[in-house]
Amino acid sequence: MKFYYNPLSTYSQKAMIALYEKDISVQREVVWMNDAESRAAYEKIYPICKVPLLIADDGRMVPESSIVVEYLENHFPQGLKLIPDDPVAARLVRFNDRMADQYVNEPALKILFDKVKIRNILPEDIERAHKFLAISYDGFNRKLEAGPWVCGQDFTMADCALIPSLYYLEDLVPFAEYKNLAAYWERAKQRPSYRRVMEEFVPVWQGMTSAKAA
Repeated sequence: MKFYYNPLSTYSQKAMIALYEKDISVQREVVWMNDAESRAAYEKIYPICKVPLLIADDGRMVPESSIVVEYLENHFPQGLKLIPDDPVAARLVRFNDRMADQYVNEPALKILFDKVKIRNILPEDIERAHKFLAISYDGFNRKLEAGPWVCGQDFTMADCALIPSLYYLEDLVPFAEYKNLAAYWERAKQRPSYRRVMEEFVPVWQGMTSAKAA
């Protein structure tokens, strides 16, 4: 299999955490959207030009981070089970996955893109992003009263979705006052799968921010 991704992309990181949790090896290729040559080459493969994208051994294209995790779960029994077999528990995982993507990650990206001037974000969109994050911080903080991970005792796809944006949000929109969420973030940073993700993306991010500061 071949995995197209960008180390800074939170959605790519979500899929990468799943790959590491399930101990799946893939051929990897980084896509740099701000590099015309890299973007053009990738656009020929996937015209929508979003990451991540998994290409299975049979040539099947599997885009979108949640669908990538679902595909891995359905085809690779090894490693950690990220989506429970029980339909009620599985629905809870999928619900929290969507909540993390739509109401934590997407608002985080708007605020991040506005800060680093990647895109022009309207003031009303920034205001809405902060509103959604306040609601989400409170909601996930309450969920985390029940256990160490989003859906209780077990690490799932919902955690793969929630963790990546917290790296950026820790500075952009701090959540230290939400004690359960803050403790969750500390646990997440010690998770071996996410530590491997951080080892790749943090130096890239720090290099970018240092260059902008200079």
